[in-house]
Amino acid sequence: MKLNNALRLIAGIMIVMSLLLQIYHDPKRIYFTAFIAVNLIQSAFTSWCPMITILRKFGFKE
Repeated sequence: MKLNNALRLIAGIMIVMSLLLQIYHDPKRIYFTAFIAVNLIQSAFTSWCPMITILRKFGFKE
């Protein structure tokens, strides 16, 4: 799997997880979804994403 595909997969899984936590556990989990969104927006402007750094260390290629 390529780096960008893995990043999209992880972001999608995290968003679904946070929404399910919000629905079934605690409505305050919306802040977790907002945190993910802010990280995605930040990475669009700065071209740096912490998860990409982690995935590169795990050996994912561009």
